[in-house]
Amino acid sequence: AVQIIAVTPDDEVLFVEQPRVALEGRTIEMPAGLVGDTHGADTLESAAARELVEETGWEPGRVEVLTVGYTTPGMSNERIALVRALDLRRVGEGGGVDGEAITVHAVPRTRAPAWLLEKAAEGYGIDLKVWAGLWMIDYEPDGSRRG
Repeated sequence: AVQIIAVTPDDEVLFVEQPRVALEGRTIEMPAGLVGDTHGADTLESAAARELVEETGWEPGRVEVLTVGYTTPGMSNERIALVRALDLRRVGEGGGVDGEAITVHAVPRTRAPAWLLEKAAEGYGIDLKVWAGLWMIDYEPDGSRRG
């Protein structure tokens, strides 16, 4: 799977809200999706670009794979790649495919942490990976400041 860290030209972080059956409620996440589920020749980059457009309506000019790791190694062998989408341009409305019922939120980057806490207080499930994504807007995986 891929999680896409995307910031619009207006310095807004893209989040998606969607229903999750396992949680019996709606969640706030960064755009994400499976690699190779319906596109056999997928790469991490191509899957990230496709999912970002499908879910948010924003197309990246380029995608950087930052790191790949396990989400719940005590329970599953699921791996996820954190990728940074750059040079975004608006190409549609988003909302997902096949009835995903996604709502797109473009949140000013300076407000994103407080907004996430507000959404959690309202009862939304917050995907913990969003916090890693927020950190990786400004930093490289090695901890150096993004230049």
